[in-house]
Amino acid sequence: MAELGLNEHHQNEVINYMRFARSKRGLRLKTVDSCFQDLKESRLVDETFTIDEVSEVLSGLQAVVHSEVESELINTAYTNVLLLRQLFSQAEKWYLKLQTDISELENRELLEQVAEFEKAEFTSSTKKPIIDVIKPKLAPLNEGGTAELLNKEILRLQEENEKLKSRLKTIEMQAMNALGEKSELERALRDLRLDQGNQKVN
Repeated sequence: MAELGLNEHHQNEVINYMRFARSKRGLRLKTVDSCFQDLKESRLVDETFTIDEVSEVLSGLQAVVHSEVESELINTAYTNVLLLRQLFSQAEKWYLKLQTDISELENRELLEQVAEFEKAEFTSSTKKPIIDVIKPKLAPLNEGGTAELLNKEILRLQEENEKLKSRLKTIEMQAMNALGEKSELERALRDLRLDQGNQKVN
């Protein structure tokens, strides 16, 4: 069985997204097919066509298909942004900063791995269908439970860190004052010895 290197929960989330993407892809392909079918039924009624007529028909078909494909590509990009937004928003509740590697999106080996994963999950005759269940939306992780305890601990550590910074600053000031006093005492002692030496000479 193909794997993506994820735990079971995350792998099931990937499967759910792939099911959604496959459904959208199937609907869009049906729309493209209907463009050709409409052309056959509405324009290809004569037995012969001139070059200009064929060119006009193909240009019209090109415009329709181009519009459909462009619309799907734009929608797919926006859908991916919304998916990333969900993940990043959830991560930010835990004070995490996720990073993406755009170059990996064109990694042929990884793309083939995903293709094998999709094939294993959706075309295997022995694969049991995953029953769709109503899932709760991503809940804010800063409300109650473990997240609340984590946030409290983070705030406590931040406060303790500020106290330590303040204490360190105080100690540094005391050390600077002590060094200043030491320098003054050394200078006074040096002057005293110099005066004593001058008195002996006189």
